[in-house]
Order: sequence, then structure tokens, then C-alpha cells
Amino acid sequence: MTPTEAPVGRLVVCPTPIGNLDDVTLRALDALRGADVVACEDTRHTRVLLDRHDIAAQLVSVHEHNERARTDELVKRIGGGAVVVLVSDAGMPLVSDPGFALVRGALAAGLPVDVLPGPSSVLTALVASGLPAARWCFVGFLPRARGELAALFAGATETLVAFESPRRLAATLELLAGSDPERAVAVCRELTKLHEEVRRGSAAELAEHYRVSPARGEVVLVCGAGSEQRVSLRDALVALHDLIDAGARLRPAAAAVAKLTGLRANELYREIMREAE
Repeated sequence: MTPTEAPVGRLVVCPTPIGNLDDVTLRALDALRGADVVACEDTRHTRVLLDRHDIAAQLVSVHEHNERARTDELVKRIGGGAVVVLVSDAGMPLVSDPGFALVRGALAAGLPVDVLPGPSSVLTALVASGLPAARWCFVGFLPRARGELAALFAGATETLVAFESPRRLAATLELLAGSDPERAVAVCRELTKLHEEVRRGSAAELAEHYRVSPARGEVVLVCGAGSEQRVSLRDALVALHDLIDAGARLRPAAAAVAKLTGLRANELYREIMREAE
């Protein structure tokens, strides 16, 4: 066989259930059965899914700590004719999960990459929230800095979907309620699992609920678009200070906060300079 006739494999990006193992698709099962190797976030977690459906497959771990090292190895195997199926612990790989380096590596090598549709906590939460879904934005995990978080909420002109830690959920809702108490919000918790909960209400109502009854499990937060009112100058300055403390230069940071909040960059710059006098 000449080099031009050498078999070329492919990478298959395969979503897995976000909770209920019965949500796996027939195409996903076919892909897993036909895999030469399954690249997974946690081999123990993926083994549970494979055992449930009587699938025997070679597993290799691909997580945030070894993804770059694994990429070269797996791309070489795909180029040699292997079918590599990429999964994460739940949902679609790459969506706040490992896999980006491997997909980019396969594409850079000119190798086929197939993406299968399937379960996603992001889309499930968006639809379950009852909030507008024609235009929306997914931001991954919410920032921890209060200034960045306030600016993100203030600048949202469409439905916003995010992952949040159950330990920080109450504080996040209280921050949102402080500036926009009537903002429509849905907290989607443990989706498709035994203790699934979708709680809808205003930011103020949900802040009070989770202050008294802390959340447990995996949380997807869906937040309606902000009101037309501008964010306060005080909150904008808090966000600007956070960016400067993180190492950003004043003028570019002021421009970024101005774009998010609707305030003028020159106004923010003057206020910062006045504080320094």
C-alpha cells in the first residue's frame, strides 16, 4: 500500500447524557461501538456508560491537565486510520469541557471531524427557563469578581445562560437582585437527574429562596435580558477597578467597561483619575 493509499481515520465528537443514561442517542452508541479508542475526560465515568450498553472499548483519558500531550498521540492514530471518539463526562465536549486542542489538532492535520448532536445542559436549561430563546448568549462559568459579574449582567441585551457553582449561586443572585430585582431568572439544577429542579422567578425572589435553601448539585443559570436602564456609575467603577487590579491598562479597561455598560469611557477615566488625586 502506497502512502497515498494509507487509511485515514476520523475524529468523532460525541455528546453523552447529562444525567439520565437513557438519553444517549443511537448514533452515539454506534460511534462508541465502532471506536478504535474512546478519548474521555474520566475513564471511570465513561466506563459506567459503556457498561450500561454492553460496549467494550479502549479508553484513554483526555482532560485539562494532559490534553495537549494527548493531542499529538491521538492525531497520529487518526492519521494512521483509527477512529477516535471524543466524549466528556456529560453533554457536548468542548462546551466548558476538554477537547478543543484535539479538535483543532485534527483539523490542522486535515483529518475528518464528525460532530454528533445530542444532550446539552445549556439548551435544556434555555428551553426549560421559559425565557426568550430567539437570541441568547452562553458565557460558560460566571466570573468570580463582583465587578466583572455586575458588568456582565448589566451588559446582557439578550437571554444569558451560564454555569454557576451551587456554593456561589445565592451570592450571584443577590448581586443581580441588588441592581435589577425584577430581572427574570431561572435556576436549572440537576437536569435530567432524580432531583431535577427548575425554579423560575424574579432575581429578588430566587435570591431569597437560595439564601434560605442553598442549592446542591450542578446548576445552570438562565437570566433574562436587562432593562433599558444603564448600570450605575458606582458599579461600573467597581468593574473597572477589578480589571485594573488584574493588570489591565486604564484607558483600554475604561473602553471595555464603557462598551458593556453604556457609560462613556471618558467619564469613567475622569472618575478614576479624580479618585487618585
